[in-house]
Amino acid sequence: MRGITGTDVHTPDRDTPLRGRVAVVTGAARGVGEALARRLSDAGMRVALLGREEKTLCRAAASLPSPNVCIEADVTDRAALDRAARQVGERLGPADVVVANAGIAVGGPFGRTAADLWQRVIDVNLVGAANTARAFLPQLTRTRGYFLQIASTAAFGSAPMMSAYCASKAGAESFARALRGEVEPDGVTVGIAYLHWTGTDMVSGIDDHPVLRALRENQPWFARRVHTPAQVADWLTAGITHRAHQVYAPPWLRWCQPLRPLFPALVARVARRELRTRSRAELAADVGVLGAGGRADWDSYLSAPHPRGRPHE
Repeated sequence: MRGITGTDVHTPDRDTPLRGRVAVVTGAARGVGEALARRLSDAGMRVALLGREEKTLCRAAASLPSPNVCIEADVTDRAALDRAARQVGERLGPADVVVANAGIAVGGPFGRTAADLWQRVIDVNLVGAANTARAFLPQLTRTRGYFLQIASTAAFGSAPMMSAYCASKAGAESFARALRGEVEPDGVTVGIAYLHWTGTDMVSGIDDHPVLRALRENQPWFARRVHTPAQVADWLTAGITHRAHQVYAPPWLRWCQPLRPLFPALVARVARRELRTRSRAELAADVGVLGAGGRADWDSYLSAPHPRGRPHE
């Protein structure tokens, strides 16, 4: 798959190098994943939608104009991803684009968060991204394709009460950077997408989480804006079209990269001030999985058999 550099100019669909190619999007049942699958399908790609919520996933796939498949798969299950990769190859052809988008988040104090729930966030967001890359790298090598890791501005500065999410997104960014150097000689390009406030169900209860609310309130007016999944999908599609190493959603985030050494101290200052106003009981009440997609993943995980028995809720 050939592209051009830059991410600011939107390529018209009729001229896009994406037409007729195959894309795989994980976490495609809702939110950014669903919106991106739709945008790539509109660009003429054959799209494989992967996710945990089979009914929701296949409903989204059924509404797309181009040939597609929906595959229920847990990104923490390597065998399931290997099967998914085989199905994609057999039904659509080898993947030209793979987007590691699946992600969940939990808010609340680390000490009050169940160990299994904290681990699940790491497993989905970080290990799941690596599993996705491992399963589809043979196809991407064959097509000289593009792997896009969905990261977050949570990697810029770690917020208290969001330790698992911030750690997983920082780790996913680091993984993608390392992978980029390894696969570049094979013609595979690795991009990292940095998402800011996005209007998915994951942030619908943002005002219930004191640190996130305080961080947003202390940002400049333009940085507080919540962008729709459709708008974010447009920015991601432009980055995919151009095989960009970095994709910023919104684009002004690119100017934050040189300032990243300052962010941890700034985040810590705001968080410290906010946490001083809350009792331990109030903070403990904020523990929970964010968003319907995260809750669906956690419920599925709890209901599945585990080698050491049922995990602690």
